[in-house]
Amino acid sequence: MNQKALKIMEYDRIKQALRGYLVSAAGQHELNQLQPTADVKQLQIWLDETKDGADIYRLENGIPLPKLDDIRPHLHRLAMEAALNGLELAQISRVLWTTSSVVKFFRDLEDKEIDLRRLNRVVKELVTLPDVTRRLRTSLEGDGHITDEASPALRQIRQHITQTEAAIRSAMDQYTRGKDAKYLSETIVTIRDDRYVIPVRAEYKQRFGGIVHDQSASGQTLFIEPQAVVGLNNRLRQNQIDERHEEQRILAELTALLEPYQDEILRNAELLGHFDFVNAKARYAHQLKASEPKLSLENHVNLRQARHPLIDQKKVVANDITIGRDYKAIIVTGPNTGGKTITLKTLALVQLMGQSGLFIPANENSVIGVFDDIFADIGDEQSIEQSLSTFSGHMENIVAILQQADERSLIVVDELGAGTDPQEGAALAIAILDEIGTLGSYVMASTHYPELKAYGYNRPDTINASMEFNGETLQPTYHLLIGIPGRSNALDIASRLGMPAQVIDAARGLTDQDSQDLNAMISDLTEQKRRADRDAEEMQTQLKEANELHDQLQKQFEQYQKQKDQLMTDAKRDANRLVDESRKRANQIISDLRKKQLAAGHSVVKEDELIAAQGALNALQQDTKLKKNRVLRHEKKKHDFHKGDSVLVKSYGQIGVLMQQLDDAHWEVQLGILKMKIANNDLEKAKDPAKSKKQPRASIRRSGSSGMSPTLDLRGHRYEEAMAEVDRYIDSALLAGYPSVTIIHGKGTGALRKGVTDYLKRNNRIKSFGFSPANAGGDGSTVVRFK
Repeated sequence: MNQKALKIMEYDRIKQALRGYLVSAAGQHELNQLQPTADVKQLQIWLDETKDGADIYRLENGIPLPKLDDIRPHLHRLAMEAALNGLELAQISRVLWTTSSVVKFFRDLEDKEIDLRRLNRVVKELVTLPDVTRRLRTSLEGDGHITDEASPALRQIRQHITQTEAAIRSAMDQYTRGKDAKYLSETIVTIRDDRYVIPVRAEYKQRFGGIVHDQSASGQTLFIEPQAVVGLNNRLRQNQIDERHEEQRILAELTALLEPYQDEILRNAELLGHFDFVNAKARYAHQLKASEPKLSLENHVNLRQARHPLIDQKKVVANDITIGRDYKAIIVTGPNTGGKTITLKTLALVQLMGQSGLFIPANENSVIGVFDDIFADIGDEQSIEQSLSTFSGHMENIVAILQQADERSLIVVDELGAGTDPQEGAALAIAILDEIGTLGSYVMASTHYPELKAYGYNRPDTINASMEFNGETLQPTYHLLIGIPGRSNALDIASRLGMPAQVIDAARGLTDQDSQDLNAMISDLTEQKRRADRDAEEMQTQLKEANELHDQLQKQFEQYQKQKDQLMTDAKRDANRLVDESRKRANQIISDLRKKQLAAGHSVVKEDELIAAQGALNALQQDTKLKKNRVLRHEKKKHDFHKGDSVLVKSYGQIGVLMQQLDDAHWEVQLGILKMKIANNDLEKAKDPAKSKKQPRASIRRSGSSGMSPTLDLRGHRYEEAMAEVDRYIDSALLAGYPSVTIIHGKGTGALRKGVTDYLKRNNRIKSFGFSPANAGGDGSTVVRFK
C-alpha cells in the first residue's frame, strides 16, 4: 500500500489509538506490522476475527488477558542453554498460565452456545502445559522471587536463617537496651558487609571487642560486630550462601523443564498477542461505534453515514459516500472551509481501516472495496503534518500517481490543478481526470474551477458533488450533496455582511450571465434536495409509526380472534350440554310412550314421527372443533380457477372470463373485446353476474397482500416470539400469493437462524429455502420459495 497516502491520511494515529488498548508485547508487535491488505481471503479472516472479538466484548467484556511481557529474548537465551533468572521464568510462567485461562474461557463460550466465525479454531492452536505451569506457579512469585515451596531444602534453609536472625537480634538487644547503650552513638542495629553491627563511639571501641567493619565520615563512630555475635553472624552467612546455591539449583532445574517446549511457548505468546490485538480492535470499534463493513470485489463502495475517525465523534458530521457502481469519479466543488478535504480524507481513511481488518465508523451494511492501492494528493492547512504545497510539488505527486495507478486503485486529490493560472489549471485538471479515467481508477477530487462542473455533467462515469452551504446563516453544514455542483456564495455573503448595494450590483454586472444562471440553477437544486431530504425523513418517521401501529393492530386482531374462537367453543359446549339433557329427557318420554302403546295394544304415535323428532333433536348438536384454517381454505377456494370462471383482475379492477390456462402461472382472460395474459396472483374468483340476482352494491375489500411486506425482520425478537411470528407470516404470505419471501434473522448467536431453518424443514408447503446472496445479507437472512 502507498506509504505516502498512509502518512497523509494519518493512518498511524489509528494505530496509536489501538495501542492504548493493548496489554501484551506480542500484541504491540502485531500492531506495528499492521498494514492494509488487498488479499481478499486474508482480509475476510481479519474481519471475521474482529467480529468475533466484538461479540465477545459485547457478551463477556472481552477475552481475559493480563499484562504480558516480551519473552522472545528469554527464549533466545534458553536456546543458547543459558539459565534463566527468576523474573524471566516468572514472565514465561505468566504466558503459560494465561494460555490455560484462555483455553478454558473459549471452552466456556462453547458451553454457552455462542457462535464464533474463526477464533474458536485459532484457540485450538494453543498448547497447554499443565505440569510445567503448575511447577512454575508454585516455585515463583510474579516478580521472580522464589517461594519456600520451590523445594524442601530451600524451606529448611530459610527456617534456619529466620532462627539465626532472631538469635542475633536477641543478642544485640542487650547492647542497645542494656547498660552498654550509653557507649553507642545510636541505640540501633544496622548491617555492614552483610553482617549485623552496632554504632560505637570511637573512644569505647575496646569495650565490645569483635570486628570493626566501617566508620562514619567524621571518624567519631565505628560500626563494630561484637565478639558475642560473631559466631551467629558466621552461621547466618553460611545459611545465606546455602540459600543462594539452592535458589540457583532451582532456577537451573526450572530452566531445564522449559527446554523441550521452546517452540510451543513462543507460539503461545504469539497467539496470546493476537488475541490481545483482536481485543484492541473490538474495544476501538466499540469506542467509535463502528460497524463491520461488507466487501465488494467489484469495488462498489457504499459508506452509510461515514464519519472521520480522528474527529470528536460528538462534533463530526456524517455523510453518505458512494462510488463505483454508477460512477467512478466524483468532482466536489464549492468554497473553502466547507468540508471538502475532510470528506476526501474520510473516504480514503475509512477504506484503509476496512482493508486493515478494522470495523469502520459508518452505519451497518456499509460496503467497502478491496483496492490494490490507495493514492492521495492532499496538501492543506487542515493536515497536522502537511503545509501548503507548491504547484510543482503537487504535479510531482500526481505524476507519480499516474505512473502507478490502475483499474483497482482509489485516488483522492484535493484542489486539483490549484496553484497556477486559473484557465491553465482548469484545463490541466480536466486532462488529469481524463487520464485517470483512461486508467480505470476510482477518483474523488475537489476543485474551485467552475469548468469542472460542466465536466462532471458531460463525462461518463462521472458525477458532480458539493458541500452544503446554509445561505441564511452563512455557514457550511459539512453535508455532502451528491449530484449537485457547488455554487459561489461570495456576493451573497458580502451583501449580508453589509457591503453597499451599489458595490454588489456592480460586481454582478461584471459577472457573466451564464455564471449567474448556473449559480441560480445550483441554488434551486440545492433547495430541492434539502426539501426532498426533509420529506424523506418525515416519510420515514411516518412509515415507522405506521408499522408500529400495524403491529399493534395485528396483535390486537389475533387476540380478538383467539377470544372469539374461545367464546364460540364455550357457547357450543353449553348448547351441547342442554341438547344432551334434552335428548335424555326425550328418550325417556319416547320409552314411556312405547310402553303405553304396548299396554294399550295399538299405536298412539307413529314410529316415523318419533324418528324424525329424534333426528331434529340430534341436529341441534354443535361441532366444537374450530375451523382453524377457514381463512386459508377460503382464499384457496378463491384461487381455484377453471375455464369459463368469472374472475376479478385486481390490477385493472375489471371482471373477466377465463379462456384457457397458458402455463402454471398464467391464464388467458377475456376482458370485454380484449384477450390478455394475466398472472394467477393477479386473479380472484368473482360471482357470475348472470347468476347473481342481487342488486350490485359498493364494498371495500382488503386484498391478501394489503399492508404486508415480502420481508419479515426478526431481529430483536425473543426466540419463542420469533417462531410464532414466522408461523403467522408464512400463512399470510401463502394467502397473499407471494412466490417467495425473505426472513431476516440476523447472525448474532445463530439461535434464530437455526430455529427458522428447522421450521422451514418441517413445513411441507415450502418448496425450497436458502441464505440470501452475500451482497443482500448473506447468512443473516433466508429466502423462502413456496410450492
